[in-house]
Amino acid sequence: MTEATWDQQQADVASADARAVTAREVFAQHLPFVWRTLRCQNVAPRDVEDVAQEVFVVIFKKLPHYEERGQMRAWIYRICLRAASTYRRRARVRREVLVHEVPEPPPALLLAADVERFHASEQLMTLIATLDEDKRAVFALHEIEQLPIAEVAAIVGCPPATAYSRLAAAKKQLVAQLAKHSEDET
Repeated sequence: MTEATWDQQQADVASADARAVTAREVFAQHLPFVWRTLRCQNVAPRDVEDVAQEVFVVIFKKLPHYEERGQMRAWIYRICLRAASTYRRRARVRREVLVHEVPEPPPALLLAADVERFHASEQLMTLIATLDEDKRAVFALHEIEQLPIAEVAAIVGCPPATAYSRLAAAKKQLVAQLAKHSEDET
C-alpha cells in the first residue's frame, strides 16, 4: 500500500468519524423540534416515534451532502412536512384491529394538574389540526417553537407580511373554535 493511499484511507475514516459526531449532535439538538413539528402536522401520538425515526433516517442519509445555504432547522422542517404528508396518506388505508377487552389503564401516578395540562395540550393539538396547512405551519413555528416571524417566513417560504397575516388568521380561527367549544360544554 502506498503512503498516499494510506493517507487517503485515514482521511476517509476521520471524515466518517466527524459525520457520526455531527449526526449525533443533529439528533440531540433537533429531536424535540422534530417531535413537536410532527405532532402539529397531525401525526397521531402513537405514531410520532416511528415517523420521527423516518425523518432522522432521511436526515442522516442526506447530512453528508447538506450544504449550508440556509438554516438547518428549515431543512429539517421540510423533511418533517414530507414525512407527515406520507404518513397521512398511509393513514387513510390503515385499519385498526379491534379487541374484545379494553386493556387496564396504568396506575394513576400523575397529579391532577398534570392531567389537566395533558388534556389542555391534547385539546390544543386537536384545534391546531383543524387549521389549514399554511396557517398551522406559521402558528406552530411562531407560537410553539418561539421562532421570530422573519425566520418563520424563511422556513415556510413567504414574505414576513404574509406570515403575520397567516398567524393572525390562525389565532382568530383558534379563538373562535375555543369560544364555540366552551359554549358547547355549558
